[in-house]
Amino acid sequence: MRVRIKFTKTGCLKFIGHLDVMRFFQKAIRRAGLPVSLSEGFSPHMLMSFAAPLGVGKTSSGEYFDLDLKEEIPEKEILERLNRQMVPGMHAESCIRIGITKAEKCMTLVNAADYTVSFRKGSVKLPDRDVLQDKLNAFLSSPSVIVLRKTKRSEAETDILPWIYVMNLTELDDQELAEHPQGTDAERVAFHMLLSAGSVSNLKPELVMSAFAESAGFEIPAFSLLIHRNDIYTNIGTAEDRKLVPLDHVPHAAESMRQFE
Repeated sequence: MRVRIKFTKTGCLKFIGHLDVMRFFQKAIRRAGLPVSLSEGFSPHMLMSFAAPLGVGKTSSGEYFDLDLKEEIPEKEILERLNRQMVPGMHAESCIRIGITKAEKCMTLVNAADYTVSFRKGSVKLPDRDVLQDKLNAFLSSPSVIVLRKTKRSEAETDILPWIYVMNLTELDDQELAEHPQGTDAERVAFHMLLSAGSVSNLKPELVMSAFAESAGFEIPAFSLLIHRNDIYTNIGTAEDRKLVPLDHVPHAAESMRQFE
């Protein structure tokens, strides 16, 4: 059987990288005594795959990985056994059973991700709220947003505007500030972004903020951004008519997805 685990990454664990997250869950799975399936060959490894790596320094309430098991185990029991091995800052939120085809793997399904981007208190001199909103409207209404986008293999000028699905100016209330996942005082002004994600058109929120700040005429000092990923989505619609659902809702939409294959 294959299951999809949704987990959170907050607190000081924001400082560990993706490979360390993988090693953490490998150890947690062993300690939980889950009958995980292993690959064949001279160096067998756990059959697990993560949806989308989260950058160091970012927190998240919606990370995912798929895990293959040799035996049938109730999803609730898997969740309970895993959470007994968790540490502060890491928590398994849900466990659902999924299909076993390659097309249904979380890594393959990723299409978008949404973020809340705020600022360390006093780190950025922002324009007034109304001015900032006007500049955001102008930014999103521009014909293109050309940036130098770097990948592991190359760098090239790219128009990222089509990859910004939603970008809103918002304000954190008292409760949101008190429960801020980054564990630090943040400015009330924040941005909500729904961005393209995946292997082809993966857009980082810090790149969007850099482009917007340049167009709006303010600077973002190093280490001033507080980035939290809220969830990761797949598209069960078409490229022209997107219907985004979180990765833990995919089983309910499996039949709908097949009509677009």
